[in-house]
Amino acid sequence: MINFKIDGISVEAKKGETILNAARRHGLYIPTMCYISKTTPCASCRMCSVEVEGVKGFILSCNTPPTEGIEVRTDSSALKQERTNIMKLYDVNHPLECGVCDKSGECDLQNKTLEFGVAAQNFTARDQSRKIENWGVVSYDPSLCILCEKCVHVCNEVIGDDAIEIKFGGYSSTIIPKNSDKLDCTFCGECIAVCPVGALISSDFKYRANAWELSRIPATCAHCSGGCSLEYETRHVGINGNDSILRVKNNFEFTSLCGAGRFGFDFDNSALKDAKEFDKAVAALKGASAIRFSSMITNEEAHILNLLKKELGVKLFNEDARLYRAFMNAYASISGKLLHSGSLDAIKQADGIVVIGSMIATDNPAVRYAMTTAARHNGAKIVYAHPVEDVIMQNVVTQFMKYEVGTEEGVIALIANALLKDADLSENERAFFNSLDIGYLGAESNVGEEEIALMMKSFKRSKNRVLVAGNDLINHARAANIAKIAGLIEKYTDFSLVIVPKEVNTLGCALISDLDQDEAISSVIGYNAVGDYTLSSIEKADLMMPSLNQQEGTFVSIDNRVLPTNVATHFGGYTLNDIASACGIAKEFTVEYTKDLALYAGFKAVDFDALENFVANDGSDDRGYLLDEIECETTTEIEEVSELPEFNGTVVYHANPVLQFNGYTNRSKQLAKESDLRGSAQFAVAAKISDGDMVEISMNGLVVKRRFVVDERLKGTIALNPTFDISVPAGRYRFEKSNITRVTNE
Repeated sequence: MINFKIDGISVEAKKGETILNAARRHGLYIPTMCYISKTTPCASCRMCSVEVEGVKGFILSCNTPPTEGIEVRTDSSALKQERTNIMKLYDVNHPLECGVCDKSGECDLQNKTLEFGVAAQNFTARDQSRKIENWGVVSYDPSLCILCEKCVHVCNEVIGDDAIEIKFGGYSSTIIPKNSDKLDCTFCGECIAVCPVGALISSDFKYRANAWELSRIPATCAHCSGGCSLEYETRHVGINGNDSILRVKNNFEFTSLCGAGRFGFDFDNSALKDAKEFDKAVAALKGASAIRFSSMITNEEAHILNLLKKELGVKLFNEDARLYRAFMNAYASISGKLLHSGSLDAIKQADGIVVIGSMIATDNPAVRYAMTTAARHNGAKIVYAHPVEDVIMQNVVTQFMKYEVGTEEGVIALIANALLKDADLSENERAFFNSLDIGYLGAESNVGEEEIALMMKSFKRSKNRVLVAGNDLINHARAANIAKIAGLIEKYTDFSLVIVPKEVNTLGCALISDLDQDEAISSVIGYNAVGDYTLSSIEKADLMMPSLNQQEGTFVSIDNRVLPTNVATHFGGYTLNDIASACGIAKEFTVEYTKDLALYAGFKAVDFDALENFVANDGSDDRGYLLDEIECETTTEIEEVSELPEFNGTVVYHANPVLQFNGYTNRSKQLAKESDLRGSAQFAVAAKISDGDMVEISMNGLVVKRRFVVDERLKGTIALNPTFDISVPAGRYRFEKSNITRVTNE
């Protein structure tokens, strides 16, 4: 720690920490315009200038670390004059139409102009003609832009799109798409979030409301397991109307959102209470043989379903959660603990990362952003193992390890064999590696010794390493053995493990639910899933349920954190709690069950209203609580790697396009709905189809009709099939052998 003084106050700084960060951590104010905590300093505004005793001139506190014993001044007449002059330059010809600007009321320029008393313009400059750009969900008004570069930094260093840059031209400088005539990115909207003025804004929100008219509802994103923090901003619509969500915001200093979280907020349902249909639902439930549900529910709802199972004597199906729990149990048998040790923060801090079994950019953008941060800030070496190259990740991946479909067990065994070569293994564990036929595994998986050697070379100097295991491993026929091998890697190396849940609450449902293996039986109630009688907030239902932005409750995120979410819009129909009450399981409100979650390992007896829901000024996540570690009995029994399967012919991989996850995102009006089957020209030849053909895809009993589109970025004979707009049974291995025929009557 480095000891120094700021305005006479003794403070400490961590090694490498800047004066600005140390000041913020101690609650001391230094004004900024271009600084953002999660990127490297932009150093373009100079508002953060400070004086250091014994040093001539001003220094930038945003990128200058302190030295022992220095005395820093953050406020003096000279500094005030400097900052006032900076503001005068910012205000030159800046439109003062704050009454119609969407940023008014939360504009940094507006705030600093008032703070430094800039009440008049002392000079002018010839104004430029600046065309307003419409880039889809994002609009850009260059006349409002102050060229702070926040948007450029966050797009490159956190998101990884690297889609925008500054076109330098003196007073006519502007933000432009990089290497493109139009904005070509994943449309996360993070540039909108960090923009301190009204230059970059949501096209949908523009002119719809003033900031001070909106109510902010803290919540958790309902689209993937990242558990991203967000705020729904709502306002009454119409004279007697209910609240409607107008936009979503996040604490952009420390957190990020993908485009689905930011723009895919309009998935709430409208319903009135229909007593007759409610009675039918209760009767159907009482006469059911099973309840099938998805992991798109809260922990409290999962608990209610468990109670209904016991009360009614029915089976409980959720293959997504059941297989995830089975994977966790197998991992625990080696590691001695049920929950993986890694987290998104561990990925951000990593300098070596292996991703296997996931198209991570679209499966879980939060993991992608953490990986991008690690690559940009730590120079992390990233090995990406998958049969399909993820073009979105090309900017950060240092080694793409392409393996054959279905050979995940062999690939992770090869990786583990290299990483654990000198580890102090038990006799049984060493026997497992001695039994490996390296030549066979390499030949069948297409991962040769040279690729493993390259991985080991790139990790030679890495100290903080993370293994990211995706859903392809969890749903694999050999998932249990794969999980044990992953457990060995974590147990004997400095790798931490992150297992990526598929849905928003897969992990919570896996921990809470007493699940049976799904089977084809009659009289099944579907809760946000297929059934003979359906209760759903996602698709067409016999009785409509509230969506996840209309409920109070909790989820468990990829970080093993229990996170609260809140009601953003009104729902006039019935809830699962109402139905449970009619079946003899009675509590007034669903969140009264939150403290009862302590019945399950890892959860705590905390009332819902006692759960915090904010990210602190120092970036610490104070939302909810971390699950307690769950210790398990261990075994060293690992099976030999089985014969690796072959997937010949045309193979389809279930993978959603950017911004689409589920029925909620499919419903959102701002998100693009690319529902085509996308494959390479090589795939088209193998399947005997052409670009633009309507085709029928048959995959192990699942039949889907799609338009086929040739995607020049893809290679090989694997096509990508989206699932956000169809019902694919949970638990299926994501690669499927397919029979594709052209539909001639359409």
